[in-house]
Amino acid sequence: MCGIMGYVGGDGASGIILNGLAKQEYRGYDSAGIALCLNGEIKSAKVVGRVSALARLVDDMPPECMEARSGIGHTRWATHGGVTVTNAHPHESADKMVTLVHNGIIENSKEIKADLTSKGIDFITETDTEAACQLLAHLYRGDALAAMTCLAKSLVGAFALVIMFKDRPGEIWCARKGSPLVVAYSGGASYCASDPTALLEFTHDLFFLDEGEMAELRPDGCRFFCFDGTRREKESIHLSWDSVMSDKGHYEHFMRKEIEEQPDVLRLTIDTHTILTSVSRERDLNLPVGMMKRVNRVQFVACGTSHYATLVARNIMESLDEEIDVSADVASEYRYRGVRGGDDTLAIFVSQSGETADTLAAARLARSKGTHCIAITNVRGSTIDRETEHTLLSMAGPEIGVAATKTFTGQISLLALLVMQLLKDRGTLSASDEARVIGGMRILPSHVHSILERESEIKSLAEKYSDSKGFFFIGRRECVPLAMEAALKLKEIAYLPSEAYAAGEMKHGPIAMLDEHLTVFAFVPDNDLREKTLSNVEECRARSAPIILLANEGDSSARDHANDVLYIPRTERELFPFTGVVALQLFAYHVARTLRRDIDMPRNLAKSVTVE
Repeated sequence: MCGIMGYVGGDGASGIILNGLAKQEYRGYDSAGIALCLNGEIKSAKVVGRVSALARLVDDMPPECMEARSGIGHTRWATHGGVTVTNAHPHESADKMVTLVHNGIIENSKEIKADLTSKGIDFITETDTEAACQLLAHLYRGDALAAMTCLAKSLVGAFALVIMFKDRPGEIWCARKGSPLVVAYSGGASYCASDPTALLEFTHDLFFLDEGEMAELRPDGCRFFCFDGTRREKESIHLSWDSVMSDKGHYEHFMRKEIEEQPDVLRLTIDTHTILTSVSRERDLNLPVGMMKRVNRVQFVACGTSHYATLVARNIMESLDEEIDVSADVASEYRYRGVRGGDDTLAIFVSQSGETADTLAAARLARSKGTHCIAITNVRGSTIDRETEHTLLSMAGPEIGVAATKTFTGQISLLALLVMQLLKDRGTLSASDEARVIGGMRILPSHVHSILERESEIKSLAEKYSDSKGFFFIGRRECVPLAMEAALKLKEIAYLPSEAYAAGEMKHGPIAMLDEHLTVFAFVPDNDLREKTLSNVEECRARSAPIILLANEGDSSARDHANDVLYIPRTERELFPFTGVVALQLFAYHVARTLRRDIDMPRNLAKSVTVE
C-alpha cells in the first residue's frame, strides 16, 4: 500500500522521483506529493489525485527546482485523516528542519502528539505520520543517526520512513519496521523505493532493508545500521527481472498484458521443476529429504487470491493422498485461532509480494512454535524470502495490475508441483498419479493459448451480461476456489456484487436472492460431480436466473441447461482451475472494460497489503 521514491545524486531528481512514483501507482493511492532539496531549502508540491497531476504541479515550480539533486516522493492511501492536500505526504516539521514520507501506521501517534503539543509544537494534519515527523525534529540536534535511533525506539507500529534533513542536503535517511523498503546504489546516485520495479532501470543489485534496519543514502554509496545505531554490513541481492517486464507495451491495460503472459509462466514453472513426467528435487524443489517423513500435518496460509491458490493446492493434495491432514487458512485468522504447530507440522505461506503483513506475522508465529516453514513468493529478497527457512520463487515476473492474474497461475502451478514432491517424500504419491498430473500440466500452456484465442467470444459474453445486478459463481470440489477467485476479480475491477458458493450450498440460503437480474455462472467440468452440479443449476433456472456454464469442450448437452456456455479444453480433474481461471479473468476484464472501470488501479485497493 502506498509508494515511496527517494533519490540523491546528480541533477534531475524531480523527474527520477516522478517516474519512480508512476511505476508504483499500482500499489494503490489517492494523493501524491514530492519534496526537493535545493540550496539548503526544501520545496514541496502535493495534490489529491494521480502522479500525472503532481507532475503538472512540478512543472509549475520555479525553474531552479529542476536542478535539485535530491528529493523524496510519496503516493498516499489514506488511513488516518481524509483525502486532502494537507494530509498528503511529504510532511514537514514545524521548524522546517525535517521532511519525511511514511508507509504504515504509527500506533502511538496520539500519545506522541499529546506530548509534543504540551511542549508547544503545533500539528496541522490529521495523520499519524506527522507525529513521527514532529518527534524526529524535536529529537534532532545535528546528529542524524542519533535522532533516527531515538525515533525508531519511540515509534510503535509499522513504518517505512524516508527522511530529508534541511541542513544535510546530500543525504536521505531511511528506516524500516513492518513496511517494505528497498535501497540501491549505482553510478554516483542512491535510490530507495517501496517496490524493486521502480529501481530496475538503474540497477538489478538491490538492498532489501530488514526489520529494525536503517540506511543512510548518499551520492557515493549507502550505509546500513541497526535500530540501536550499530553499523551493519549488508549484501545486495541480484534481481533478474527486466525493466521491460514492467512496461505495458501495446496493451491497453497491464492486466490484459499479464493475462497474455500466463502460458509462459506455466511453461517456465513446469520446465524448471520437472523432468518428463516426474517432479525433480534436482530441478530446484530443493527441500530437506526427511522433512515429510516427520510431518503429519500440512497447513497452507495466505490472504486474498493467494489464499484461493492454496485452496487449489489443498484439493490437489487431498485428491492424491486421502489420509493426510491438510488445512488452508486465511493468514489473519491463522494468527489468532490457536492452531497447532511443532516438528510434526509443515506450514506453507504464500504471498505474491512477500510483504503481506498478516502472512508475515503468521509465519513468524509458526516459526516460534517450531513448525517447519516454506514460503512461496514472487519477489526474491522480500521479507518472507529472507525470514523463512525455505523459499520457492514463483516465476511470474513483476505484476503491475492490482488484480492478480499471472501470479495466481504461477502460484497454483508451483504449489501443485510442491504438493507432489512432498507426497513423493512421504511415500504416498503413486507413479501413475505423478505421471498423469504432470503430463496434464505439460499441455496447460497450449490449452491457455487456445482460451486466449477465444477472447472475442468471451468479450461478447461479458458485454451481454455487464448490466447484471450481480453474479453468483458456483461449483463443487476443485471448482469452489475457482468460483472464489472469479467472484473476487469482478469485485476488484468491475465493482459488481459477486458471491462464490459451493453449489450444494445454494439451497441453504443464497437461492433466495435469485431473480432475472442476478446471473449464475456455474462450473460443470466433465467429472463425477457434473450431474450433481447441473441439478443445482436447474434449481437456479427455476428461479429465472440467467445461467452461464463453464464446461469442457465436447459437452454438447451443457447447452440444454444454460443461456450461454463457455467451453474450455479438457484437463485432468485436478487441473480444471488452471484453464478455467484464464477464461474467467478475461470475462471480468471485459465486464470492467465495458463499464469503463479503472482496471489496473481499482478504487480503494492496493497491490501489497503491508498493514494488518
